[in-house]
Amino acid sequence: MTARRLMVLGTGSDVGKSLLVAGLARAYARRGLTVAPFKAQNMSNNAAVTADGGEIGRAQALQARAAGVPLSVDMNPVLLKPETDIDCQVVLRGRVLGRQSASAYQALKPTLRSEVVASLNRLSASHDLVLIEGAGSGAERYLRPQDISNMGLAEAADLPVVLLGDESRGGVTAAVTGHHRLWTEAERARVAGVIVTKFRGDPAVFAPAAAEIRAETGWPVLGLLRWSEAARALPEEDSLGLGRRDGRAGRLVIAVPELPRIANFDDLDPLAAEPDVDLRWLKPGQPVPGDADAVILLGSKTTRPALEALRAEGWDIDIRAHLRRGGHVLGLCAGFQMLGRVVRDPGGIEGPPGETPGLGLLDIETVMTGDKRLVAVDARDMLSGTRVTGYEIHAGRVSGPGTARPWLSLDGQPEGAVSADGRVRGSHVHGLFGADGFRAAWLAAMGATAAEAGPDRVEAALDRLADEIEADLDLDALLALAR
Repeated sequence: MTARRLMVLGTGSDVGKSLLVAGLARAYARRGLTVAPFKAQNMSNNAAVTADGGEIGRAQALQARAAGVPLSVDMNPVLLKPETDIDCQVVLRGRVLGRQSASAYQALKPTLRSEVVASLNRLSASHDLVLIEGAGSGAERYLRPQDISNMGLAEAADLPVVLLGDESRGGVTAAVTGHHRLWTEAERARVAGVIVTKFRGDPAVFAPAAAEIRAETGWPVLGLLRWSEAARALPEEDSLGLGRRDGRAGRLVIAVPELPRIANFDDLDPLAAEPDVDLRWLKPGQPVPGDADAVILLGSKTTRPALEALRAEGWDIDIRAHLRRGGHVLGLCAGFQMLGRVVRDPGGIEGPPGETPGLGLLDIETVMTGDKRLVAVDARDMLSGTRVTGYEIHAGRVSGPGTARPWLSLDGQPEGAVSADGRVRGSHVHGLFGADGFRAAWLAAMGATAAEAGPDRVEAALDRLADEIEADLDLDALLALAR
């Protein structure tokens, strides 16, 4: 091993671990270090495709982008993709291992520890610094015997730890001191200090709390990270962040049903940022608005249950009424499959075997197969002629007469489908709207105007995030903690 390593644990989920690792990765990369992110186990249906044809969590993909390094399956060796409240698909080093119940997975986890440590060691052998992100709370005693993500990994790989606490939730002192109480003496000794995230107000007011944390735990408060406005332009890790993704009050209204196990919803972030777009996430119980210009169906980890939920909400009726009013419908990945006549899963790839009628808006059908397609794509929109880049990550195979009117051309091969009147279209390709030319052409066809192309939003946000972290933390001192 050549890399120095530092682990970032949190007092809970959504306290800022992923953002801090991304910001630190960009900041240290700007100083000339080769940086790799690492998260042993991630639970998210938002995934990215690696160069070697595997999949990892999108949070680690963003962190790798911040560091300026290629994606590797070693950055997230275990990815859990929830299919129900108690079952998930387990992806090991980029490939599907199988479906596990929550209890069965707890028994499986210890057998994965060697794979996790091996991935961490491979990254350490080829980088200057590895930033390791924990999962959820770092001090859940009931999970500790099987832990491969938090203190269990810190112990197995002999890692120094920084603990994050979220001030915006309130109770940060109790959260930090509670973790100290729950950890053993050996675990406490790994903690080099505390960083308080999402801080607003006068730092002087927090001084007594910092002193109390030091007195109770012996851990210094290494800094207060201000509430980051740059974070709004960065992709969310999971569906907990959907409420923060609504667009601006533009004239083009786009409705997006929030379906169960929704996946890769950051596909729509470039649209949400457009001043002329009003992107509205529809919660269960909310109808498709009558003033919607377009409805977009996104991917889901479980296509057939998503279709059933769509019907249970009456959104299928709303969508047909929307089309009768002259609206447009677009489906991406599983959303594309839902637009067809039927979705078949004879082998039980995404749940119990069976088939579910689709919306019948495209003359296609989908059959789920065991071999998942994981590939980066460079394509051309056959309607506008613009270039798009993105990736495919799906199990279903689509066929039928509707594919004779493809939407995209991938290396000369047709992909996707468009209805005869052009108002319904679908594709398996994620990332379409990230292409400025395509997005502008699509918005123009919808009667809206795209903003002038400027600096890459995500790149600019990563630089701003790194600037904020540079201002609030002593990065030299933090790097000195890594070993």
